[in-house]
Amino acid sequence: MKLDTKEYERKMQKSIDVYQDNLATIRAGRANTAVVSKITVDYYGTPTAITQMAEVKVADPKTLTIQPWDASTLKSIEKAILTSDIGINPQNDGKIIRLVFPQLTEERRKEIKKSLLKHSEEAKVAIRNVRREANDKSKAMKKNSEMTEDEQKQSDKTIQDMTDKFIKEIDTLTAAKEKEIMAI
Repeated sequence: MKLDTKEYERKMQKSIDVYQDNLATIRAGRANTAVVSKITVDYYGTPTAITQMAEVKVADPKTLTIQPWDASTLKSIEKAILTSDIGINPQNDGKIIRLVFPQLTEERRKEIKKSLLKHSEEAKVAIRNVRREANDKSKAMKKNSEMTEDEQKQSDKTIQDMTDKFIKEIDTLTAAKEKEIMAI
């Protein structure tokens, strides 16, 4: 009996999806609505994402506008943005909050790149953890005589090939984002 690798492949793909979501929130000098997607505001005692309580639009390549549906939340949204780690000061005109994305300095680009590489390594570790879990399962199956040694070796090879494929995908995504950050 061979190890069913579909579950482990799903877990690895989930790690890639989470990594892509993290990449979308990394500011690369251009206005992008994903930058504020993870910022939450205390809305009547409930942490609520800004994107669920306001219209977030890209006004131009360097400006993001946030127009809350409930005008009384404007100050709360502004405060949440200020306390977040996006590094942009919101401009509040009483109706709309504007986020103007400044041109990135060389130093800021290097900081962002460092953060990007940290996220990349975390995603790789998550994939390697799934590989270890799958290898442990195949060893247990071998020990319990549910599979032969050849089947275990084949399962381990399949899992390693899958791991290599997903690690390569992370490297590709990282290189593309790095190029975007450094090219601005």
